[in-house]
Amino acid sequence: MNATYIRIDLLRQLRSIPTIAFTFAMPSFMYVLFGANMPYGDSMSGQANTKFYVMTSMAAYGAATAAVSISSMSATESMLGWGRQLALTRASSASVVGNKVAVATVVAMIAQALVFGVGWQTGARADSWQVWLWTFLISLAGAALFAAYGLGMGLLFKSETAVGLASSSLVFLAFLGNVFTPLDGFMLKLAHVTPMYGYIGLVRWPQLEGSLVQTGPETPGSDALWVLLASLGAWTLVFVALALLGLRRARTRQ
Repeated sequence: MNATYIRIDLLRQLRSIPTIAFTFAMPSFMYVLFGANMPYGDSMSGQANTKFYVMTSMAAYGAATAAVSISSMSATESMLGWGRQLALTRASSASVVGNKVAVATVVAMIAQALVFGVGWQTGARADSWQVWLWTFLISLAGAALFAAYGLGMGLLFKSETAVGLASSSLVFLAFLGNVFTPLDGFMLKLAHVTPMYGYIGLVRWPQLEGSLVQTGPETPGSDALWVLLASLGAWTLVFVALALLGLRRARTRQ
């Protein structure tokens, strides 16, 4: 990876008004809307209260959205000729992907930190600071997975609609992945094979240790750690391969 490229691209993203408005502000607003004022928010659920549970969900979704939005902008950059310029350098496909993922992950970290800050101010609490720390780190690490997803989508669908397609598809995946609403029955079984399920399960692990929010008698009690890790690992390989394929196809077209 190239530190100079990462620094310049990061500063460019932080000067963008849409990035500040939607990537940073929207996840915090969603937490305030759905979690901060709930009547049972102070009730305990595992190692933290319910407000913390909602905060974690919105922070993870916000981090993933930030990563996808930033990295999928590669489609617009490619149309403007930036991809052609990179093709003339010594930078390998893996290096370019790594640089873009790094920038997206930093932006995701800022968005996530804002949600955590709002959560603390509005009563989200955990039994120890370790729960806060591990939740934050796991969420941030998993966001890199969706940075690769956004990059692949942006390069494969070389059009101005690539950013919207990548972001809107993430909303669909979040609903299917048990992020927003607890699922049960067939929908929960389907959720196990979606990209967001393993990610959000690991993010919630410091609080719930694999336990699922019960919505009915068919809901299993918990997920094993290895199941969540296997899911995240498998989708990481898929999305990294997608990003590399998209980059190579973009360079071939140029």
